[in-house]
Amino acid sequence: MPVVRPAEVVASQYSRKAHSRLLLIAPPNSYRTVAYLESARQQGVDVLVASEGKYSLVGEIAAGLHVDLSAPDALEILLEAARERPFDGVVATDDATVELGSRIAQALELPHNEPLAARSSRFKDLSRQALADAGVPLPEFRVVNLHGDVASQCADVSFPCVVKPLALSASRGVIRADNREQLLSACARVEAIVASEDTRDAWLRSHLLVERFVSGPEVALEGLLYRGELAVLAIFDKPDPLQGPYFEETYYVTPSRHSADRQQQIIATVKSACAGIGLREGPVHAEVRLAESGCVIIEVASRTIGGECARLLAFGAGQSLEALVIAHAVGKPLAIKPPAGAAGVLMIPIHEAGILRRIEGITAARAVPFIEDILISIRDGYELVPLPEGSSYLGFMFASAATPDQVEAALRTAHDHLTVVVGPMLKIEDRRPRQA
Repeated sequence: MPVVRPAEVVASQYSRKAHSRLLLIAPPNSYRTVAYLESARQQGVDVLVASEGKYSLVGEIAAGLHVDLSAPDALEILLEAARERPFDGVVATDDATVELGSRIAQALELPHNEPLAARSSRFKDLSRQALADAGVPLPEFRVVNLHGDVASQCADVSFPCVVKPLALSASRGVIRADNREQLLSACARVEAIVASEDTRDAWLRSHLLVERFVSGPEVALEGLLYRGELAVLAIFDKPDPLQGPYFEETYYVTPSRHSADRQQQIIATVKSACAGIGLREGPVHAEVRLAESGCVIIEVASRTIGGECARLLAFGAGQSLEALVIAHAVGKPLAIKPPAGAAGVLMIPIHEAGILRRIEGITAARAVPFIEDILISIRDGYELVPLPEGSSYLGFMFASAATPDQVEAALRTAHDHLTVVVGPMLKIEDRRPRQA
């Protein structure tokens, strides 16, 4: 691939003083890119966006450095850009780019996680094994080879259990099974979901994770690591029970309403998980089940919270998550402000497959006290695909108030105002006679 001198997103065309320079590595379909660019502008940080130019959601990607992020020469192309003009920091926006970001930062002697740790945080089989080796509490698990005899590999599995692909996010392909028949059916279904992905990795296509289902409330922790020390930005309650058979996340509310002791247990467990995987720098997003036996790690990722949910940090603390991540990356950490109140988001679920005709009641939902914003991600006329095959939400609904109870009540009331009108998915069948 020929390398051309990239255009850049410059923080301020009026400022003449030197800026810090950030390399932002983003898949072309990343929803996080715009927020990072806007935050960099506000901080006076110049940004070079490295991405695949095709199908980009953000105009600056087309003006950035075009590179196949999965190609063997991607590292050298990005290091050549650093030789032309050095970077002060590297940020990888999504799971798919964290390993490449760590390799670049390592080569440039910038703050980074070890590439093996970044890779382990991305793949569930690697992270589970690292956590098990470190003695971190997690569900009993096994990796199943779909090219072998799945039934014999799962002969002694305890029920209920959960089947998961090794690398998909947003609960896609995550299915609970309560007996052997459901387990084998779930494995076949997850295999089909993974096969539909455009992945070159044969291991990901042919293996999946089966782990014991852990009952109990679930929380998410958002944090920032600096030289191995974890700064907790927020603990989010998930008030809807996640019992399966699918695990669509809906409400996130912060600050947590769990006791101070339980919150300290959550933090200690996530710290142990980060150390077990080897994460030392940058953002951390963790999912924790609060079982009767104690806190159990479900996921640890070396990235920020997904989708539009990072906006919760701005509502709750008046400071964006992207601002904190960028400041950390370029060596100018921001003070973490305590939250001024409570905030929450509803990831508006998709319950019915078909074609979206319209969403009614948005005006009434916006008028509910404490609702800050409603973003609809899917336009009329587009196909809706529920979990476990689906990978999108209808949109996001945000609220802020003095207390978490007020936030949750506002989100539930606003959601009750929405009516999603779905039409059938019509398939066109070609019945013309074939030519001999």
